[in-house]
Amino acid sequence: MEHHDPIGARLDRLPLSSFHYQIFGTIGFSLLITGFLSYSGNVVLAKLISNGWSTNYLNAAFTSALMLGYFLGSLLGGFIGDYLGRRKAFRINLLIVGFSATAATFSPDMYWLIFLRCMMGIGMGALIMVGYASFTEFIPPTVRGKWSARLSFVGNWSPMISAAIGVVVISFLSWRVMFLLGGIAMLLAWYLSGKYFIESPRWLAGKGKAEHAHQSLLDIEQRVAKEKKIAFTDVIPLAKPVVNGANKDGFMQLFRGAMLRRTLVAITVLVAMNISLYTITVWIPTIFVNSGIDVTKSIMMTAVIMVGAPVGIFIAALVIDKFPRKWFGSVLLMIVALLGYWYSLQKEEWAILSLGLVLIFFLYMYVCFASAVYVPELWPTHMRLRGSGFVNAVGRIVAVFTPYGVASLLTNYGAYAVFSVLGGLLFCCSLILFVFGIETRMVSLEEISSLP
Repeated sequence: MEHHDPIGARLDRLPLSSFHYQIFGTIGFSLLITGFLSYSGNVVLAKLISNGWSTNYLNAAFTSALMLGYFLGSLLGGFIGDYLGRRKAFRINLLIVGFSATAATFSPDMYWLIFLRCMMGIGMGALIMVGYASFTEFIPPTVRGKWSARLSFVGNWSPMISAAIGVVVISFLSWRVMFLLGGIAMLLAWYLSGKYFIESPRWLAGKGKAEHAHQSLLDIEQRVAKEKKIAFTDVIPLAKPVVNGANKDGFMQLFRGAMLRRTLVAITVLVAMNISLYTITVWIPTIFVNSGIDVTKSIMMTAVIMVGAPVGIFIAALVIDKFPRKWFGSVLLMIVALLGYWYSLQKEEWAILSLGLVLIFFLYMYVCFASAVYVPELWPTHMRLRGSGFVNAVGRIVAVFTPYGVASLLTNYGAYAVFSVLGGLLFCCSLILFVFGIETRMVSLEEISSLP
């Protein structure tokens, strides 16, 4: 390890302790509230139409504003996180979301609500990306996949929570209270992050702040030693870390040499995630109705099918560190492609329901692999957030245009065509990941950085 940054080696040898759990809890809670605010939009929109506050056109603008915000947030959050630090980037964006959501409570009209939705999106897009990418820098490589997947598991309870709270709040109080709850919860997360979210020692070392990184780690080591009743006698000496050359040519490094391969693989992984997520989850109720199942029944069936999401992520957390990453992701994409095609051929309700459940189960295993585990691991520390931010932004743009392609295929050729095209695209993405992907399982972040 002598040629690697000792800061990384010292972090990687720490046993999991309350220090790790506090960071996990802070990021997990923030992701849960992000999801709550994101999904509560769907519940709120139906109410705004029924009380005459909005129109279908304005509702579409509200949805697009969130997507635009996510895109900008992913991109900007990466730069802030790499230049100002993980902690500052995380806390700035908690404030942006907290204030925007609270302000949305008092929107005088739909246009203000759309503007504030975009602001929420900017903060939330950055938070999701900064949260997952920062988390990888604290967790030992032996359990990094499992714990990143658990973070995703926590975050993905939000659709169910927002639906449950939404039913009560909108029926008995007002749609405005949904935004107020989200805003207050985000400001609470900001308070907690001040106490428990420390700056990444890896980032500090990479910025040439060796003494600061060493001191921060010394505090952590003393806490862990006391808690676990162990001694770190073999202190890895404080070496002068090489300050990464990233600051010289920054962003363009993503498109050069070995980094270009990572950028293209990460984009492929996230494009596959976004097109399959959007196509399958959003269009399931529509496909039901087009198959002749009545609307009420189709909503109930969709709710049953979506139970596969948290179950899939839970299972992914248990098994993700047992298989090579490239192999794991490629096989999941193949399974989703084949199941999707088979699913589109079904006519019986029991078959649509059971196959749909299995399809969502595998899809969310892949979502967890792609967004929470694999993509944040791919980058060197000095450009982890810019790399993650850029590829997430590209994935978001694809998500904006996917619905139009799906709608066109569905209208002209039916669900069968939608899933055939999706299957073909996922098959290609699977091959790219398998052939060009970099293996990151059980490898320290410093070693991943030096892989060709």
